[in-house]
Amino acid sequence: MRYVDLASALQTRRVVSIDALRGFSMFCIIGLDGAMWGLAEMSQGKGAVASAAGSFLGDQFTHAPWEGLRFYDFIFPLFIFITGVSIVLSLPALVERVGKTNAHLRVLRRSLLLYVLGLVAVGEISQHWADLRLLGVLQRIALCYFFTSLAFLNFNLRGLIATLFALLVGYWALMTFIPVPGIGAGSFVPDANLADWIDYCYLPGRLWEGSRDPEGMLSTLPAIGTCLLGVFAALLPRDIRVSAQQKTLWLIAYGCVLIAIGYLWALQFPIIKAIWTSSFALVTAGYSAILLAAMHQIIDVWGWRRWATVFIWVGANAITLYVINEVLGFASFVARFLGSDFASLLNHAVTQGAGDFVTRVLGLVFAIALAGFLYRRKVFLRV
Repeated sequence: MRYVDLASALQTRRVVSIDALRGFSMFCIIGLDGAMWGLAEMSQGKGAVASAAGSFLGDQFTHAPWEGLRFYDFIFPLFIFITGVSIVLSLPALVERVGKTNAHLRVLRRSLLLYVLGLVAVGEISQHWADLRLLGVLQRIALCYFFTSLAFLNFNLRGLIATLFALLVGYWALMTFIPVPGIGAGSFVPDANLADWIDYCYLPGRLWEGSRDPEGMLSTLPAIGTCLLGVFAALLPRDIRVSAQQKTLWLIAYGCVLIAIGYLWALQFPIIKAIWTSSFALVTAGYSAILLAAMHQIIDVWGWRRWATVFIWVGANAITLYVINEVLGFASFVARFLGSDFASLLNHAVTQGAGDFVTRVLGLVFAIALAGFLYRRKVFLRV
């Protein structure tokens, strides 16, 4: 079956669940994380159970120090995975509408706009060239979208599989067998691995962590692999005669296989988000596929959509909300509106951390209200 036929068949059934899943990932980024940090602070000293639960939530909404996987480490690859799914749903229809050449130009334009938006959103444009951080979250999304779209537009299924293999296995081979000067080969520790060394020596401008960057050059290769794994999820199964229930089972099976391979690979190539190891790409894509299966089953098969309304609103304008949060800060806006003494008053009257928790929750409510307003007015600000 041609990709164009498959995409048309999938789009009518799964776009709502995909919007909801995209919105869930962005919901965690623009406010839920801060709310959990405040809740963790509030729970300290409130008994063994409350303290343990608060510490657990706080840990899960912070990145692992280096090796390992926490929930917060999963959010960014989930968004990139969903970007790959969306490519399958959007590009074939675009090719039919404007032609393949113009589709390439649209992909290039959108990627460039996303990249520049990534620089603008965090104020990098205002920096001197030497202090400019060239790579970041939106920049990585732009690069993953661009190269995955090119592969999808020009390669058949075998070509896509070969590309994925080259990205993940090739990255592992580079990281494992090419020696870092003064360190040697096969090191995956901070500041002593090939990805960090390349960024330190050759990535212009400012690095996010001083000597290394979690969105660096070499680690973008397996991140593109994550996006491709999202493409394959949208292509499973390729026969549109398969029932929606069977598609859920296919996605679960696909996710379980990726997780199993990822954890086995992690025995030699550890799961590390900061350098986006191939095992990290596989495991997070596996969990993403299973979460997509759950959304598909609940929203598309059973028709239970009302509970996901907020996620659908946020997912429909995810990039817009991200940029607003980076530039303005929903919690910061609420804090300025309420006054500087509001958080301090709550911290004193209730418990330490209450002010930050309430401010973050109100900021999230404001973000949801804005997303709902845009959605109801059918204003979808797509780059």
